[in-house]
Amino acid sequence: MSARQQVQNLLDFIDASPSPWHAVNSVEARLAAFRFVKLDETVQWDLQPGGRYYVIRDDSSIVIFVQGQKPLVETGFKIIGAHTDSPGLRIKPNAGMGSDGLLRLGVEIYGGPILATFTDRDLSLAGRISYKDDKNAIVSRLVNFDRPLLRLPNLAIHMNRAVNEDGLKLHKQNELPLILSVLAEECLPQAYFSQILQQQTACEAERILSWDMAVYDTQKGAFWGAENEFYADSQLDNLASCHAALQALLDDAVLENDHTLVCAFFDHEEIGSESNKGADGSFLADVLQRIALATEKNKDDFARALAKSFMISADMAHAYQPNFPLAYDAEHKVAVNKGPVIKVNANHRYSTESISQALFVDWCEQAGVPYQKYSHRTDLACGSTIGPITSARLGIRSVDVGNPLWAMHSIRESAGVLDHGYMIRVLKKFLSVLV
Repeated sequence: MSARQQVQNLLDFIDASPSPWHAVNSVEARLAAFRFVKLDETVQWDLQPGGRYYVIRDDSSIVIFVQGQKPLVETGFKIIGAHTDSPGLRIKPNAGMGSDGLLRLGVEIYGGPILATFTDRDLSLAGRISYKDDKNAIVSRLVNFDRPLLRLPNLAIHMNRAVNEDGLKLHKQNELPLILSVLAEECLPQAYFSQILQQQTACEAERILSWDMAVYDTQKGAFWGAENEFYADSQLDNLASCHAALQALLDDAVLENDHTLVCAFFDHEEIGSESNKGADGSFLADVLQRIALATEKNKDDFARALAKSFMISADMAHAYQPNFPLAYDAEHKVAVNKGPVIKVNANHRYSTESISQALFVDWCEQAGVPYQKYSHRTDLACGSTIGPITSARLGIRSVDVGNPLWAMHSIRESAGVLDHGYMIRVLKKFLSVLV
């Protein structure tokens, strides 16, 4: 597949995944073509050497693994970690707000989005509803309105003369509700929102008990630049890393490997990972332990396997933007289309240390992939990833890497076409070699 074809595949994946719940559903659909078997955490597992399996927790986190032919104590686990969530806006439980003839939906801020980028966009809703089925059991269903439904109109410059000097500032409580509709006098706001949920899902409004609903941009992903050397879409942070990991795993040569291979895609990274399905929860540890219990003989084999394991934490990196040179460390300016970025932080905001860094450099060189190294400005607070959390919980060596992109946490992020293929190649190499 050419670099452009790989990115088009990524854009199709993202555009089919407007929420974390849809992202896991998209991953599951791709696994089906490769004969992966879905496991249930509530039943006993019967794992076979060479078997292909996956586990979903609460619809938006997934752990995929290929059972190795060789004993775990010899090979350990080879893990790629990423996350399914992105910063943005989420709909409140009592969302409808009626005033001045308009119906608006109240939102909460999820993570750390660039709020100004949500203005004047064709927005919609996607997520899941929880409802009672015909047997009176509580079940969930995906929802995607898949059309421009909402908008956050900007204030005209005539009422905000300083916007170009001071920047757009939005009051989080008062100025973020999204316009949905003209409100008829006889219509109650909550009832109206319940009605459109019923129309979209064909589920009776009185059966719908709750929802998780994310706001997303309906504009599809696109190539741009004089030579189409860049691409833009929502949620590149971090669905691009999930896609690269999945493409690396779903390679025929990789799938026939003797080692136990794992891809873990977590929800809730953007809000700290502290949940039952986040990287700071038990999900990955539970799955790895059950793999060991199903295949190893001695009780200390799991600890021995972890001691031989390695994880690549794949999350996007900050590309240098020449309009803002003072935002970067002059010696660590990473460029789009110049290869994956190894992220280093002395305070361990990233999990990289010298040995894990050297190993990743070696895999890049073996794969013929260029690489870059990034360190944040010392006088700016550094972000973090699932890398330090997961590495600490499991006690395994890890490296933090990611492809460079512009406008991280914008509703519309941009990256370089060549880098996605580079990342897939080095992840394939990692999954194929002994650590």
